[in-house]
Amino acid sequence: MKKVRKAVFPVAGMGTRFLPATKASPKEMLPIVDKPLIQYAVEEAVAAGITDMVFVTGRSKRAIEDHFDKAYELESELEARGKHEMLEFVRNMIPKNINCIYIRQAEALGLGHAVLCAKPVIGDEPFAVLLADDLLDGTPPVMKQMTDTYDYYRCSVLGVQDVPRSDTKSYGIVDARPVAERVEQINAIVEKPKPEEAPSTLAVVGRYILTPRIFHHLENLRPGAGGEIQLTDGIASLLSEEQVLAYRYEGTRYDCGSKLGYLQATVVFGQRHPEVGPAFDAYLKNRER
Repeated sequence: MKKVRKAVFPVAGMGTRFLPATKASPKEMLPIVDKPLIQYAVEEAVAAGITDMVFVTGRSKRAIEDHFDKAYELESELEARGKHEMLEFVRNMIPKNINCIYIRQAEALGLGHAVLCAKPVIGDEPFAVLLADDLLDGTPPVMKQMTDTYDYYRCSVLGVQDVPRSDTKSYGIVDARPVAERVEQINAIVEKPKPEEAPSTLAVVGRYILTPRIFHHLENLRPGAGGEIQLTDGIASLLSEEQVLAYRYEGTRYDCGSKLGYLQATVVFGQRHPEVGPAFDAYLKNRER
């Protein structure tokens, strides 16, 4: 009865919606106040007891590796200037027992292909997938909620939320029936259906726990539109032999792959930031007058 100890972070995308900011810097390194999106995702995984962070990277993603690496020059500078509090923060950004593993995705062939690239590291264990674009703000953290659900049901679990029917064309949509509070059994899953063809309005967001059997199905998929291997198609195939559950997580999702969602997250996290939160909140209230 293996625990979820490994997480895959597909970070090879180009981030074209945030050009020119993402021309030379990964979209996952865009900051929400003073932490990049990828760090929020890693902290969420750490809070769920995950110890191996597998980053599936592409060209121009070196900044992600540098972010989680030891920065000797920066640490020396902070120590010389007596900035001990900041030095401790930099040194302890992630716990010492966390392993960061980097795999290069040579071609951007879809989310399913990115997950498949992690197979040599994942092996025969269950694993999580976190998309840093989706900043999920929950208590307890959403991935912890999902690993608890996995520990009980011992099958793949997808994080879901209801969306407006007009938005189904932007998500994987599930047809599911309730089995417990916040938990539904998935009968079918469809990638980006037209609103009039969607089986429901229950959308998969950027959190997954998958059994290693998903690799077999991803390996045997034919590329879909644009020559990409879709993770949704792999999950649809997995349904033919394993139970897959949808979990209605407790928390708020900020779609930081869009400019509006990114700005919304910046405001909310800025207002509760321990250093600048009160002043920022006062500033916003003064602007509203």
